Amino acid sequence: MKRLPAAAAVFLCLAAPALAEGDAVAGKTVFKKCAPCHSTEPVNRVGPTLAGIVGRPVASVGDYRYSAAMTAFAEGGKMWNEALIAEYLMSPKAMVPGTAMAFAGLRKIEDIANLIAYLKAPAGH
Repeated sequence: MKRLPAAAAVFLCLAAPALAEGDAVAGKTVFKKCAPCHSTEPVNRVGPTLAGIVGRPVASVGDYRYSAAMTAFAEGGKMWNEALIAEYLMSPKAMVPGTAMAFAGLRKIEDIANLIAYLKAPAGH
């Protein structure tokens, strides 16, 4: 498995406090970038549902067909925790080469923190 450059890892470590302080209401706005392919309801679209993703095993939505790359990435029992989601959102293709997800990633740590807060407790739900 390829890993993000060391600079990205340092960035994530420095940003950890910001991740804890995400704003779910602002995250709902960020989620609009995800909504064409994902839902926070237990319904799959082009991509799998993101309902309950925090704490869920990677590639585990039973009625969704994951790419071979994502299935391989899930090996070993990886769980979607806040740190793994944050790293993935920075550059999905860097973390999971060959993933079917076309999204380039989020560049602002605030957007990542807010999106994670929203995914933990969707605002307006």
